[in-house]
Amino acid sequence: MSRGADPASTRGCRSDPRSRRADHDEGDDRSQSAKHIRDLVERTGALVVGRRLFDMTNGWGGRHPMDVPVVVVTHHVPEGWDREGESFVFVTDGIEAAIDRAKAIAGDKEVGVNGGTIATQVLEAGLLDEVHVDLVPVLLGDGIPFFAGLKIAPVQLEGPTRVVQGTGVTHLAYRVRKQG
Repeated sequence: MSRGADPASTRGCRSDPRSRRADHDEGDDRSQSAKHIRDLVERTGALVVGRRLFDMTNGWGGRHPMDVPVVVVTHHVPEGWDREGESFVFVTDGIEAAIDRAKAIAGDKEVGVNGGTIATQVLEAGLLDEVHVDLVPVLLGDGIPFFAGLKIAPVQLEGPTRVVQGTGVTHLAYRVRKQG
């Protein structure tokens, strides 16, 4: 399964979803959100990201915060990057090859797709099964819109199949209705 995630998501960027806070009740919004994030992390066997996100994060210092292998779609492997064997694989022959590589790496687990441009390419290739959106009450006013320039619009989504209300965030998941 391939799923896309909102590039503004907290998944792997702003918190450690594997940590537990003893002061959270299981029913409170923060713990439900944290459980949702932990579950996503546990189900994820590999990520596919674009070169822009990789560069913007400086390759996460050599290890993604989710501690999973990352397949980077790029035209050129970054100069001086000597850590490819650790947790990053650079694929230069297209989005389908990147998804195939990520699926092989992930085994029985899911493949996460992060970044608006990459998620759009995966969706256009018919390889995206779910869209995850982490909605936060912040208007950025700039950036790359999620699914901008989608060439196969409109795409029908089913759901939401999952809604998790957190403190300051609502996690939504939708199934992609396959065309044809």
